[in-house]
Amino acid sequence: MTKFKGTIRPKLPKQETSIFAVMTVMAKEHQAINLAQGFPDFEISGKLIDLVKKYMKKGYNQYAPLTGIPELREQIAMKVENMYGAQYDHEKEINITAGATQALQTVITSMINEDDEVIVFEPAYDSYVPVIKMNGGIVRYSTLKFPDYHIDWQEVKKLITNRTRMIIINSPHNPTGSILSSKDLENLNKLTRNTDILILSDEVYEHMIFDRLKHESIYRYPDLVQRSFVVVSFGKTFHATGWKMGFVLAPENLMQEFRKVHQFVVFTCNTPIQYAIAEYMQDKTTYEDLCFFYQKKRDYFTELIKDSKFTIIPSFGTYFQLLDYSSISTETEMEFAIRLTSEYKIASIPVSVFYHKKEDNKVLRFCFAKKEKTLEKAAKILCKI
Repeated sequence: MTKFKGTIRPKLPKQETSIFAVMTVMAKEHQAINLAQGFPDFEISGKLIDLVKKYMKKGYNQYAPLTGIPELREQIAMKVENMYGAQYDHEKEINITAGATQALQTVITSMINEDDEVIVFEPAYDSYVPVIKMNGGIVRYSTLKFPDYHIDWQEVKKLITNRTRMIIINSPHNPTGSILSSKDLENLNKLTRNTDILILSDEVYEHMIFDRLKHESIYRYPDLVQRSFVVVSFGKTFHATGWKMGFVLAPENLMQEFRKVHQFVVFTCNTPIQYAIAEYMQDKTTYEDLCFFYQKKRDYFTELIKDSKFTIIPSFGTYFQLLDYSSISTETEMEFAIRLTSEYKIASIPVSVFYHKKEDNKVLRFCFAKKEKTLEKAAKILCKI
């Protein structure tokens, strides 16, 4: 294999490989139970697979429109109106994407210019910051307050300047499982009122919220809707992360800018899967019952490990559970995660990697989107540590 002999001028010179890839490779190397990367180990709906086959056989295998097929956008518009009371024009304000990460990247690229400031809450999903930097933006960090990971709105207020272009929020929150309250959204509304600040709301886990709590979506706040992009994931909702299917909603004038970039990133997305999901969504239980499905898994996992030496930090949403190991070890999160993988054969994610200064609270993230058998094996190991 040869190497390029010229000078490389990278856009992200200090960027490391994603922690998800690193821990998954390590899990395979050590034959460890992988509770690190956020994907299910159980099968997706047979009906959904059959629908994909149906549309492939019917010949729906060529490019879909740039915006996504109208049937799917109509289903999304109906769902959002039925669940949250918000009305979106499926032609002008909804776009299908190749997963939520592509949607996030395209929103940031279409809106952020050189020296624009973006407020990000840490710990933060690892795709936000690199994309902001690639577009010449400046990241302003606000730290969620440990151990319940709440927002300090006074801190946020101090971060806002005349160069603030965007605030990124994420609820239910990856990696912590915390959720935003109505008070949080009201504070956000007050801070952005009469400004040009945009909101990017990452709501990929919108249907995974527990204990009969209400998902405080941007959709519920008309004043915020008019300045917001909302990003959602079909992959998370329908247990098919490898399909990389998502969507974004925004007011027409913001969506116009999104589509200018989207057309040159992927242009369009998988056609037969779009048709399959559009038909599958006609049964509302496919997404409305998801909260009960994952709450059962969360409760099963935490019941199995309640007698371990780990401290369980409450998870109110997503399919992630944080465990505090401060009573077990003084090792850094990365050191402890590596040792758990290599010695105990169970892989997790150190939460410190989601902070730009690697803040270490002795907390690891475990994914409970697994079969009961997998969770039982994992719990047995955790209870021995």
